[in-house]
Amino acid sequence: MVMVLSPLFLVFMLGLGLTPLALDQDDYRYRHFLTQHYDAKPKGRDDKYCNNIMQNRGLTRPCKDTNTFIHGNKNDIKTICEDRNGEPYGGNLRISRSTFQVTTCKHRGGSSRPPCKYRAAKSSRVIVIGCENGWPVHFDESFIPSR
Repeated sequence: MVMVLSPLFLVFMLGLGLTPLALDQDDYRYRHFLTQHYDAKPKGRDDKYCNNIMQNRGLTRPCKDTNTFIHGNKNDIKTICEDRNGEPYGGNLRISRSTFQVTTCKHRGGSSRPPCKYRAAKSSRVIVIGCENGWPVHFDESFIPSR
């Protein structure tokens, strides 16, 4: 007996096979965002903190000029991608409705090769992130909220 597969069945099976690839890519980009821009409970938030975390997160080959770390609960960051804690800010960017504690690490200058030396600036800021499929994937900028 010869079984004939309908085109609809083939499309369905193909869709099942491709879905994990899309989810894996979203998961990778989100994990990369967290590695580069998230630190739940920072210790110190001073120049030493920046020097250590930039090196530990692999952001010193070459020395990255500026990088911001967001502190607190990562679910609060994720909700910026939803209407609960974020608003559209153009393209796939969203601006947070709430403020976040952040530490911005700026390279002190000199050589772009390690050892890298950073200056820390800590503040409470509104953040702008890029979202894809409901997940934070890009840190764009931050502002001190206007009163």
